[in-house]
Amino acid sequence: MEKTSVQTYNQEMADARNKSAPGRMIGILGGMGPEATLDLYRHIINLTPAARDQDHIRVLIYSNPQIPDRTEAIAAGGESPLPDLIESAKLLERGGAGIIVMPCNAAHYFLPQMRQEVSIPIMDMIEETYREIRATLPNAKKVGLIAALGTVHSGIYPRSFSRAGIEVLVPSDADQARIQIAIAQVKAGAQNRLTRETFQSAGKRLVEAGAEAVILGCTELPLAFEPNEVNYFSIDTTRILAEAAVDWALRP
Repeated sequence: MEKTSVQTYNQEMADARNKSAPGRMIGILGGMGPEATLDLYRHIINLTPAARDQDHIRVLIYSNPQIPDRTEAIAAGGESPLPDLIESAKLLERGGAGIIVMPCNAAHYFLPQMRQEVSIPIMDMIEETYREIRATLPNAKKVGLIAALGTVHSGIYPRSFSRAGIEVLVPSDADQARIQIAIAQVKAGAQNRLTRETFQSAGKRLVEAGAEAVILGCTELPLAFEPNEVNYFSIDTTRILAEAAVDWALRP
């Protein structure tokens, strides 16, 4: 993300937060995949201090699993998901959402074009992850990224992190191939020991290569990753996005 884009994003978020807090509604552009969308919503619920139904945040979820595959579009010249992403964002805007969040890392490659088509802010998962790492590991120089091939090829994480001199390490080709298969298996419902070990062992090798933390840069990963089973620091981008969305909704 260029400096001017960061400044624009910061201003958009500040303007969105200046709107009256009561009744703020989060719009979730989901379906990429459906269970990752559910995971984000579960985090929003759990992060909200609520003693009764009425204490919770208004959330409008549009789960559109028909959006074309982001990795196919970015890495293999497949059908672009942009028209469907824009249509989905506009639907959330018309529905009254004050902000849009997308629980899909790769979809953020298309964020600049999406922002040109809607008038409400779209929260940037990559930028929010960058902020979290700068806050929790201010001296970090290298981080690892486990993600879908489209996210790796897009370069969205290195572009954001390079402005702080943070190098983003990615898996070997062999590990990336295994990760891609495991992501597809998780999408098909296989959240088991094999998929978990694929992700966790890839993270271990990134740490051995010098990473000081490992970013779970695909929203399927937290569904089949157990932080307590590894001896390295992992970053759940879905939770980070949920925290930022809840902060927007509840901040006075």
